[in-house]
Amino acid sequence: MTDSPSGPDREHRRPAHVDDRTVEALGALSKALETTERARGRLYDFHQLTGTADLQLDRAVRLLEESGHSEWAEKVRSEIVGRNVIPGHWTFQIVEAYNTTYYEPFRQLEHSAVQELAQGRDHLYEAEMKESRRTRGHSDHTARPPRTADDPSDH
Repeated sequence: MTDSPSGPDREHRRPAHVDDRTVEALGALSKALETTERARGRLYDFHQLTGTADLQLDRAVRLLEESGHSEWAEKVRSEIVGRNVIPGHWTFQIVEAYNTTYYEPFRQLEHSAVQELAQGRDHLYEAEMKESRRTRGHSDHTARPPRTADDPSDH
């Protein structure tokens, strides 16, 4: 291994024709997509937690039956077990609709913007922020990981 060169790798260097405002705009677009990724994760949390709760109801129904409350066991079974969370939808259908209607188009648009406006170079805003904040010469502030002998050159 050799020390990593100074400055970001080619994939994180701004192409010559890209101005400050474009880098800032792409950074804002990326940040919005990252927020959407977090929202999507919470939607999956909602999906899994709701499904887990529905399966846990099986135990509640069994215990109600065993304790002589069969009428309550039947109410839970018929009113709540397997119930739609919104009309016509279980949580998997909400996740699918979100992915199709919002998440995938947003992800594709952000990708297309980066391809067209920055030659496909992601995270230019963050890479430039890293360059402005790191202490040159400090071993824990290197621009990139150390290169190995088999790494291609990135002039």
